[in-house]
Amino acid sequence: MNLLLVIIALALIFDFINGFHDAANSIATVVSTKVLSPFQAVLWAAFFNFVAFFIAKYLIGGFGIADTVSKTVIADYITLPIIFSGLIAAITWNLITWWFGIPSSSSHTLIGGFAGAAIAAVGFYSIHTQTILLITSFIVLAPLIGMISGVLINVLTLHASRKANPHKSN
Repeated sequence: MNLLLVIIALALIFDFINGFHDAANSIATVVSTKVLSPFQAVLWAAFFNFVAFFIAKYLIGGFGIADTVSKTVIADYITLPIIFSGLIAAITWNLITWWFGIPSSSSHTLIGGFAGAAIAAVGFYSIHTQTILLITSFIVLAPLIGMISGVLINVLTLHASRKANPHKSN
């Protein structure tokens, strides 16, 4: 019972750290480039977080990240010590990456913490290998997809505005 209470407290701590870790990343660029004031950026982020919740809840019909996290470790091997260890690992990694300014995903950190704890305690047969491979592949593919999309948008924007007056455009 005591370990369960500690895990609940750690989950709340992880959620708090996730808030200042990931939310700051989402608005840092618009604030540092002075496109928006910090107040405007927080309102902007809050609005789009609500929109994302609405889309996930009512248009998509669910939240895939929570489902994916729960499927990284086979249910028979999920124990309180594994959850405890996974949360400690995720909190530690989030704080390290925050301190050094390294961008990272709290969701991926949590998945890695749980999978790593299960592997250390039981072995590789305790995880859903296909789920972990899918997550790992998108860790690699997501930046590439973002880069290609950014280049395409940039080329299309440059092409569409090639005849525009630079002074009017600014």
